[in-house]
Amino acid sequence: MEFNVKSGSPEKQRSACVVVGVFEPRRLTPTAEQIDTISNGYISALLRRGDIEGKVGQVLLLHHVPNILSERVLLVGCGKERELSATQYKQIIQKTIHTLNETGSMEAINFLSELHVKGRDTYWKIRDAVETAQDNLYVFDKFKSNKQETRRPLRKMVFNVSTRRELTAGEMAITHGTSIAKGVSLAKDLANMPPNIANPEYLAKQSKLLEKEYPSIKTQILDEESMQELQMNSYLAVGRGSKNESFLSIINYEGAKDTNAKPIVLIGKGLTFDAGGISLKPPANMDEMKYDMCGAASVIGTMKAIAELNLPINVVGMAAGCENMPGGNSFRPGDILTSMSGQTIEVLNTDAEGRLVLCDVLTYAERFEPDCVIDIATLTGACIVALGNHVSGLMSTHNPLAHELSNASEQSGDKVWRLPMDEVYMDKLKSPFADMANIGTPGAGTTVAACFLSKFTKKYNWAHLDIAGTAWKQGAHKGATGRPVPLLVQYLLNKSDSINNHESNK
Repeated sequence: MEFNVKSGSPEKQRSACVVVGVFEPRRLTPTAEQIDTISNGYISALLRRGDIEGKVGQVLLLHHVPNILSERVLLVGCGKERELSATQYKQIIQKTIHTLNETGSMEAINFLSELHVKGRDTYWKIRDAVETAQDNLYVFDKFKSNKQETRRPLRKMVFNVSTRRELTAGEMAITHGTSIAKGVSLAKDLANMPPNIANPEYLAKQSKLLEKEYPSIKTQILDEESMQELQMNSYLAVGRGSKNESFLSIINYEGAKDTNAKPIVLIGKGLTFDAGGISLKPPANMDEMKYDMCGAASVIGTMKAIAELNLPINVVGMAAGCENMPGGNSFRPGDILTSMSGQTIEVLNTDAEGRLVLCDVLTYAERFEPDCVIDIATLTGACIVALGNHVSGLMSTHNPLAHELSNASEQSGDKVWRLPMDEVYMDKLKSPFADMANIGTPGAGTTVAACFLSKFTKKYNWAHLDIAGTAWKQGAHKGATGRPVPLLVQYLLNKSDSINNHESNK
């Protein structure tokens, strides 16, 4: 879909549709008032008749409005003017995109950027609209023999800004929003693929494709033989029961001008299917365990987005591909594994496998002498109990990094909530036979899992994102969300800005 930004009067716009807002109760936005005046009160007459109240989610599509060059005018309910929140704004955009796409308006001029959203500027409103539009138009139908095609789909949207001074911010918003949307779409595609196709080798090949598309990216793939030489025994144990080999993809993006700049390392859990191993999962919803690689998918999507943006930083993305299956060669409850770090782990539950994969990758990340490391994983069902399906869990041993990620989550709307990591939780991982167990005593499962990972992160600043509740949706709209690509890209945009500001002040 194509996006543009311009500044102009509504009566001069020639388009398939002009989109304006109506506040509750039956109050026109400034642009809607202009159209009403030009059309000799055509819209206000409809409001008096009660055709639309202005509640969030209401729409009214008008054809051939008098004295208006555009074919249609779409009135969109925006709720109460002084209470318009970022969440409501997103709902308004979602309804707008759905209506335009379903009614044959192949292009539209959007005046909703004039809305006052609490704490948000023009840049945010346009960028959020771009990301929301692409998210709502996304379809995964690769395996449908009869594809439902929209006859006249929405192909172009122009955002109108109040003054020409805002054009630069609007153009930047479109650039950022489009790049993030591309990363989200790739993450969704990877996660939605069926596990008989999207196995660890497939994930590695998709990682490798990035270097063919972007000169700034070089990808290295470690197979099981290479990992064996590195003594990544914990990682390898998880994949032993599967016929599909494990692969670790290392995606190196170099954009920093400073040749000595330390990279930010992103590590994604890539369990392309998690049956639980010997500790077999119950059958209900087990098909959704193809989404246990959403952490890796989000890392690959983020790498695509930052390559599109040519950010002036160095980033290493690591996608830890693996499959956890029951079999004659599977690792067992009671096994003791020696990790790459040399620390030993008693396996009490083979379904707590993600942390066993990640711990060796966290150790491997030391060789990059990173600025910081962030791992992303669908790690614990306990996180869904704690935070539901709207907010991801954030845990960190470094307060500044945690604050930066929290700020990025507020900016992007890809929300996180920080959970505690007090020392008292470490005691839950004690084992009588090894340095630690892979699960703790009951309670605080999300924090305990993060505490386990923290034992392998002593040499750098580290944060952990548990996306078990936010990586995919269930029910009628089942599918991957692409989160937390928006959060990660916003964090990296902020880091890029701080680098640029530092260099400009030298």
